[in-house]
Amino acid sequence: MIITVINGQNHKGSTYNIGKILVGNLGENEVHEFFLPRDLNHFCTGCCSCIKDESLCPFFEEKKRIMDAVEKSDILIFTTPTYCMRTSAPMKAFIDLTFTYWMSHKPRSSMFSKKAAVISTAAGAGAGSAIKDITNTLLYWGVPYVKSYGKAIQATDWEHIKPELKEKINKDMAALAKKLRNSKVHAGIKTRFIFSMMRMMQQKGMGAGEEERNYWQEQGWLDKTRPWKAA
Repeated sequence: MIITVINGQNHKGSTYNIGKILVGNLGENEVHEFFLPRDLNHFCTGCCSCIKDESLCPFFEEKKRIMDAVEKSDILIFTTPTYCMRTSAPMKAFIDLTFTYWMSHKPRSSMFSKKAAVISTAAGAGAGSAIKDITNTLLYWGVPYVKSYGKAIQATDWEHIKPELKEKINKDMAALAKKLRNSKVHAGIKTRFIFSMMRMMQQKGMGAGEEERNYWQEQGWLDKTRPWKAA
């Protein structure tokens, strides 16, 4: 099994440590890990060059390194601290820089067979909102199986979390790992509906350009081929 972990922070704080516990509970696997902004320290410039050709993105090489790992992985794990009730700025920048992976643009067939977990912590409230930024992205990437875990830790770092709460977190990660290992993946109604809407949009020439429509045509999606079957 191949796992890719994308951390929405450089420091190894509470959210990172929970993600590490989850990876440990998944057993011996091939793991690729990235830290933002260390591994992708850019904001999308809005040039839209990637719509025509991904390689035209000024940050293509750094982005490709991460997304190559993502595409070949079975499980994706995203961790982000909660900053001002939302995901971290580096994670949001990553989401913006990978917008062509959304079903409204040039989705990848491989995404329709993946499992994912999204983890966020906050001292108090807001983890749910931070998680939603990422789970919404995964939905539009086509990832059919996504679990989330948000926790108010009443602390500003991992060392100061109460022992009883850490024990609860460990149990939760063991349970989450079991679900990720044992669950079967299939594209649900929501994923299929969104894909159908985007397909209709491309058929009518309502996408972002001819390059997108050509991409859909090359995949066979404007006909009877569907990405979840290929995946």
